[in-house]
Amino acid sequence: MAKQALTVEVDEEVMALAIAEAKRTGRSEAEVVEDALRRQFGKKDLGVVEGVWARNASDALSGEDALALAYEELKAMRKERRQAQRAAS
Repeated sequence: MAKQALTVEVDEEVMALAIAEAKRTGRSEAEVVEDALRRQFGKKDLGVVEGVWARNASDALSGEDALALAYEELKAMRKERRQAQRAAS
């Protein structure tokens, strides 16, 4: 979705809250304000997935790496299950 610049004046307390929320959540102040506007106008879920992808883009796994990780986790879970079954018997 295309972005458009907006300049507004807000109460100092509101701005302080937005800055604190941005720091607490690791998001930009613009993202915090945009999320608040979306909630106000009933569009809470728009862009959530895109936002998560954008924040994690530098750490994204390739499809091949993601599949390898999934199989490693599946093997580990099965091993834990077998061990638990052996301990229970």
